[in-house]
Amino acid sequence: MKACTYFLLICIFIIACNTSKGIHSNTKTDSINEQINDTVVIANDDLEYKIIIIDPGFNSWLASYARPEGFYSQQFLENRNYQYVLEWNNRVMQPMRFNPNLYEMRIDYQPNIDYGYEVNYKLYNYFIYFQLTYKQQLAGFVPRI
Repeated sequence: MKACTYFLLICIFIIACNTSKGIHSNTKTDSINEQINDTVVIANDDLEYKIIIIDPGFNSWLASYARPEGFYSQQFLENRNYQYVLEWNNRVMQPMRFNPNLYEMRIDYQPNIDYGYEVNYKLYNYFIYFQLTYKQQLAGFVPRI
């Protein structure tokens, strides 16, 4: 039951905002707060898009294991994210075949929109974290850091 609770906490989505208010990243300096409330909000204020990742441990994993920003090109991140999103959404639509506790929500990621480097970087790293943590393989790529 405890494992199901963690799976239910997984929530990732990109939303088009209709407001001109700034969206702030949720940063944490206290490791205790990271474990209690591990929510990452990444926003592209120019396009008014944001991504919210709620998964225990992702923030600390991102700081500890992920390649630094700038390691991958934006084109690489966009290509991989598009492939991962296609597979993710495919699994969301098949709850009898794939665990619906893992794949709860569709991701609205459109390849013709430039989300910016930060959004693509965090989304890509979430897919890597997700695959390694929950022993899944999306889009035929072996996840590696």
